[in-house]
Amino acid sequence: MKHLLSIEQLSAREIQGLLESAAHLKLQRGRDGRQLAGQTWALIFTKSSTRTRVSFEVGIRELGGFPMFLSKNDIQLGRGEPIKDTARVLGRMVQGAIIRTYAQQDVTEFSEYSGVPTINALTDDEHPCQILADLLTVREKLGGWEGRKIAFVGDGFSNMTRSWMWAAKRLGFELAIASPASCQPPAAFLANLDAPNVSITADPQSAVRDAHVINTDVWLSMGQEDQKDKEFEFAGFEVNAGLLASAAPGHIVLHCLPAYRGKEISDEILELHADTIFQEAENRLHAQKAILVAIAR
Repeated sequence: MKHLLSIEQLSAREIQGLLESAAHLKLQRGRDGRQLAGQTWALIFTKSSTRTRVSFEVGIRELGGFPMFLSKNDIQLGRGEPIKDTARVLGRMVQGAIIRTYAQQDVTEFSEYSGVPTINALTDDEHPCQILADLLTVREKLGGWEGRKIAFVGDGFSNMTRSWMWAAKRLGFELAIASPASCQPPAAFLANLDAPNVSITADPQSAVRDAHVINTDVWLSMGQEDQKDKEFEFAGFEVNAGLLASAAPGHIVLHCLPAYRGKEISDEILELHADTIFQEAENRLHAQKAILVAIAR
């Protein structure tokens, strides 16, 4: 692996390897090697963050490196400098880059022009770091995803659901996505995905029935705050006790956070599954350390 740009670009073997490494690094925390000793990694964020920024900064330091946080207001990107020019400058000064932004193409272009390992820390297209943390959590809580049904309730074509669909394609587990019709993946995407183990429905009860993992996220992604009129389309899509009544015994609930209680998830269910949800948040650190170790020079 030279970069981590998407789940789509990973093989099943690479995903499994990253999860094995993450589990090992979690057990060895505090006794890590110093794989990034003497290295400076740039964190280029044009979208705000809590979990992503903290987990990457802590992870880089625990591996012996130095994180350098750069918001769009700190560098010339905020004044319109082309991403390829920023990449060619930083590539001569830092050993790697972690980018959280809007366009997937910006991350791809940076990786091509910088010549340094590049990590997608979230774009509008994919959120690979979060999905790896989620899979690590499923493995810890349920022993794995083989023979399990995973449901996602919410926006059916968000960065989270795109990454979940590619993970299902690579790993072969059953994935049922419940989403309003206007938020479902287009036919061209599904044809390209070509994954018969992924189903799309407008019926949350059908998706959740017999599911071992129920996942959700905010209805409006970052940058869509001006589309609040869309929220009425998600009536009936709240993950609550009524919806979960038909889920498999011993099911777990995931949420990548931040959560809007009383919208995509009820306060009761979030608190009932808080141990899992905040374990999932912690696992961002371990999954991302595994990525850093895998692609560091």
